Amino acid sequence: MIGSLAQFLARLILGIIFIAHGWQKLVTNGMDATKAAFGPAGMDVPFPEFAAYYATWVELIGGIMLIIGLLLPLVAVLLIADMIGAIVFVHADAGFWNLDGGYEWPLALIAALLAVGFTSNGRVAADSYLVRRRRRTDVV
Repeated sequence: MIGSLAQFLARLILGIIFIAHGWQKLVTNGMDATKAAFGPAGMDVPFPEFAAYYATWVELIGGIMLIIGLLLPLVAVLLIADMIGAIVFVHADAGFWNLDGGYEWPLALIAALLAVGFTSNGRVAADSYLVRRRRRTDVV
């Protein structure tokens, strides 16, 4: 039971972080400003409009799905891809340390996503509930 609670708390914290960043892109800054920040005058991310929408929605929806524990391996892969993009196109040139704008923070998020996305979901996850329910119907 302690493991399930720890898994849930890890997913809750990660989910809040990703929801906050997705919300910031969508609402606080707005999509026009987010697309401009991803563009040539900002971070110069390739395909800035696509990247802005991808980052916004995968962070917002992925954060929600982390909290409820739904499709965790898929969500982890999508968010890890988002963080790899952040490292490659935004943080790598600044070095390791987050204080200097480096890749320390997105790398830590990747580690956490690996831990919650590819280990036991615990009892407090929609995925676990669905697996248990499917096993019961398969037996009957």
